[in-house]
Amino acid sequence: MKFNYKARTKEGELQVGNVEAASRESAANVLLGHGLFVLSIEEVKENTVKSRISQFFERVKNADLMVFTRQFATLLASQVPLNDSLASLHKQTTNPILKQAIYEMGNDLSAGFSLSQSLERHGGIFSEFYVNMVRAAEVTGRLAEVLEFLADYLEKQNVLISKVKSALYYPAFIIAIFFAVVVVMVTTVLPQLAPIFLETKTELPFFTKLMFSSGQIISDWWWAILVVLGIIGFMLVDYFMTDEGKTVLDEVSLRIPIIGSVFQKLYIARFAEAARVLIRGGLTIPQAIEISSRTISNAAYRELLHKAAEEVRRGKLLSQALAEMSEFPPLVSQLIAVGESTGRIEILLEKINLFYSRQVEDTVDNLVNLIQPILMLAIGVMVAILFASILLPLYSVSQSFSSG
Repeated sequence: MKFNYKARTKEGELQVGNVEAASRESAANVLLGHGLFVLSIEEVKENTVKSRISQFFERVKNADLMVFTRQFATLLASQVPLNDSLASLHKQTTNPILKQAIYEMGNDLSAGFSLSQSLERHGGIFSEFYVNMVRAAEVTGRLAEVLEFLADYLEKQNVLISKVKSALYYPAFIIAIFFAVVVVMVTTVLPQLAPIFLETKTELPFFTKLMFSSGQIISDWWWAILVVLGIIGFMLVDYFMTDEGKTVLDEVSLRIPIIGSVFQKLYIARFAEAARVLIRGGLTIPQAIEISSRTISNAAYRELLHKAAEEVRRGKLLSQALAEMSEFPPLVSQLIAVGESTGRIEILLEKINLFYSRQVEDTVDNLVNLIQPILMLAIGVMVAILFASILLPLYSVSQSFSSG
């Protein structure tokens, strides 16, 4: 989001401008980090449709961000200074939006700002979790290690998404071809057979009548159908890009059989891995829980982890807080309880991450292997119904002619 602000410098000079951030609080933090005394912050009310379309096309892909983070981590691990690392990355980066962001980050560092403050100015590219991880690394001195973790995290996301997409491309292509064939059949082939059936007074099966009616409607109103589908599709996409729509989508995704279980395990694995890195980096458990909740895209789980962090701040053990939440399996709280009693909570969090990550990978692999045969079977049944709707009446016509 973009915010207009009014602020004064340390010298008392009035400064007016705009800043991009995930929230009003984040925008205020960015300005405070730049040594400004904030007078007012107002969200820029842009045309929602225009801004969302712009955000869709003007974005940095997950793969680009992963490559940038991996290269950044490698350069820092090789003891290359921050400014020199960013200068090198600026030359190598091809994505124009990310390239410009790197250039501005270099200028910020030269002006004396921290890396996390610079990243926070580009909320559309670097998530709140990404920024907070870097901020924690600056405190603990583990910047290269945290960037390596972020690169691994982004890579795992990319691999999982690519695996699901590649599994769906072929079935989606076949389904599109099938529906194209159906449209051609009901709009061109069947209308030519209609006079024969009417002349012979052949009793048509239900599916044949349905296809005749569908073909007539498509032929007469195809333009209206396209307009209505386009409007409905646009309204749904626009709604699900709002905060309310995202929350509804999050809740629905958790209730889908099998898929909901995969999402649940994925969120738990992400939380455990992020919390492990943060606790190992020296952050307190409540801070680690709060920041790791931002790795999760689901609003329900983010709220649960925020609640758990508050409970821990009041003196409750993390294992006890999670045990009271049905969204976390008993195994999670039991393993964390072992870690709390032995003082090795980060090791047990790593075990939780490995366990649920493997379960997610196994489930996704099984789904990938099952999707194609199930879809092929479904398409086979639909093709059989399609041709039966045409061939059965033709067989009846031929029988009537032969008997006549």
